[in-house]
Amino acid sequence: MAVVKIPDEGKTFDKEEAIIDVLTGIGIDYARWEPTSPIAPDAPEVEILNAYKPEIDILKAKGGYVTADVIDVNISTPNLENMLDKFRKEHWHDEDEVRFIIEGRGVFHIHPKGKPVVSIEVGAGDLIRLPRGIWHWFDLCDEKRIRAIRLFQDPAGWTPVYTESGAEKGYLPVCMGQSDISKP
Repeated sequence: MAVVKIPDEGKTFDKEEAIIDVLTGIGIDYARWEPTSPIAPDAPEVEILNAYKPEIDILKAKGGYVTADVIDVNISTPNLENMLDKFRKEHWHDEDEVRFIIEGRGVFHIHPKGKPVVSIEVGAGDLIRLPRGIWHWFDLCDEKRIRAIRLFQDPAGWTPVYTESGAEKGYLPVCMGQSDISKP
């Protein structure tokens, strides 16, 4: 289940209804998905896409998405830090960014115009859609692991357009995990 924070206001939301309310208020779609047939986290791409085919087909029809694939990033991914550096800078796209998380965790920071920055920690089972044009940045959590279904409106994918605002420098990619929990 996602965790939504508004750091500048000291607010945290971890209940599905509250998460949906906050994200809908800034134009972000959020849902939880369960596969129509069970799959292993390390299942091949074709098996994952088949397991979620009904949901993917609905999204394709609703959002004009033409392709779906599975991205698999982990600590051993070549040039991982260079790749992440591109996403850690505030940017936007000419098309929606749609992700369904199968495994791992990451944090989207959303910078809606005229509103405070919102962080969304996503994990397995979370579906998120950032509409085209929304300013945001992304980072992985400490495990440096994410496997996700991606949907695209343009088969070639999207290209980030950097805002050069520097807003991302004021926010840390905070993810709650074992290392964040103090022991008695």
